[in-house]
Amino acid sequence: MPSGKVSIGAFREKLDDVLGSHANIRNNISRREMIEEAVANKEALISKNGALATWTPPESTGRSPKDTVIVRHPESEGNIDWDSPNNIPIEPETFEMILYDALKTIEGKEKIYITDRVLGADPSWALPTRTITDHALTALFTDNMFRPVPDDIEKSVFYGEEFILLTLPYDKLEEVKYEGRLRKLRNGKTSNMVVAMDFDNKLGVVYGSAYQGSVKKLMFTVMNYLLPDKGILPLHCSANDGEGGSALLLGLSGTGKTTLSADPRRALLGDDEHGWSDEGIANFENGCYAKMIDIKKEKEPEIYNAVMHKDDWREHGAIVENAMMYPNGKFDFSDSRLTQNSRASYPLTYLSNVKTSSRAGHPKTILFLTADANGVIPPVAKLNRNQAMLWFLMGYTSKLAGTETGIDEPVSVFSRFFGEPFMPRNPDVYATMLGEKMKKHSTSVYLINTGWTGGPYGIGERIDIDYTRAMVDAALTGKLENVKYRRHPFFKVMVPDNCPGVPDEILWPRNTWKDKEKYDERAEKVAKDFRMHFEKAYSNKNIDEEIVRECPGF
Repeated sequence: MPSGKVSIGAFREKLDDVLGSHANIRNNISRREMIEEAVANKEALISKNGALATWTPPESTGRSPKDTVIVRHPESEGNIDWDSPNNIPIEPETFEMILYDALKTIEGKEKIYITDRVLGADPSWALPTRTITDHALTALFTDNMFRPVPDDIEKSVFYGEEFILLTLPYDKLEEVKYEGRLRKLRNGKTSNMVVAMDFDNKLGVVYGSAYQGSVKKLMFTVMNYLLPDKGILPLHCSANDGEGGSALLLGLSGTGKTTLSADPRRALLGDDEHGWSDEGIANFENGCYAKMIDIKKEKEPEIYNAVMHKDDWREHGAIVENAMMYPNGKFDFSDSRLTQNSRASYPLTYLSNVKTSSRAGHPKTILFLTADANGVIPPVAKLNRNQAMLWFLMGYTSKLAGTETGIDEPVSVFSRFFGEPFMPRNPDVYATMLGEKMKKHSTSVYLINTGWTGGPYGIGERIDIDYTRAMVDAALTGKLENVKYRRHPFFKVMVPDNCPGVPDEILWPRNTWKDKEKYDERAEKVAKDFRMHFEKAYSNKNIDEEIVRECPGF
């Protein structure tokens, strides 16, 4: 039991004792066994096409940011941006209580499932990760999403520093016990779920969250904390490889990251999490965790076919989470009554055009994607190094009018590094690393607006996807390197005069507005949004003045 003084070594010894004495340890069983046991345990149903279907309680249909916490140690607290609302601290003693409660609970389970995998396709920095759970479906999820342990794991900078993750998706914490130690929910009660991580001691707990994404994003956050100390830049991005070299695509939800990275002419490394080391780029993961709401074969054939291909259910193993399924076993992905956040996990090998190594050389091109519903951001622009660091810090897109109650005009949205909830370190660390790697490897960065032109949402129209694809292709293949550029008066980025496959007049967004003064007013407003957010988020941060000068609105 907790001693009042945290003893992680004692906990690990107790954990070893529990695992060594338990009567039914399912240690790294085969994928087929995981699938069969998930069905036998009634954790999932078999769909008509062979994928496994599962449903979670209402509180577990998505991430729970208010229940996601980081252990605050005096030795390392200076590494973390505690000003960010996403970095919620807990005391080491509270974490130790959670650890022992999780251990006691899992000790009483009929079966314990263990998977040993790694995060990172590059063996030189792969993080050994042991997941311990009472659910076969969670073990299968780690088999979908985490990577097999490479034969040369001893080369890893993390060799001998295994991360241990305990996950109890359907158990709940005793609320009274944690009164005053964990955040309260809106009804005034202490939370009965937690997603907790201790970076220093390489331990994590998912307790009470059945959303599989809690496992994925906890480990993503862990990697994003650990890697910078090893000289590796973690990125929330998709990546592919082809003509013009490898490329990274960064963008928030709705900006087209998945669609644009799935290019039949380019091999996909991964769709979400990558690291950039001195050797090049590599995917963290072994699979994809794709949104399924409204998915159609015609629009997203790769994802659809990966999940819906017919196979013996014992060999399939894709997990469809919180999607409507009828008694005949057919899915209705257009039905959002359960949640807008239905998901599917599946191995990357289920896609038709992937780079099996999930590794490539240094990126020649980086694309920052935004879906500007204001209709003022250029559809394509080139960024210098300081601008790239600035837009990386900002992570701009916009919410559409009508998508939420009270929103009747497009709203500017900022999420640093295009993944703020998962980037715990002080922001200058990630931004500086990006600038250094860009300079060292002569990487070009472009801003791609997949949003509106000719006016804001409701007046203008969405930029034609064929034009967007032409701009992306031109950026990736070097066709935009030697054209003439003009500096945008509001956003300071460099806008090309021409781009193959795209009408010249739409490249300068002001040209597409009937009322030019209205464009200027709207562009000035968005630029002010940038300045206001920058001053709020970074006024007390160590951001270089040359980067500050590139912020719109200054």
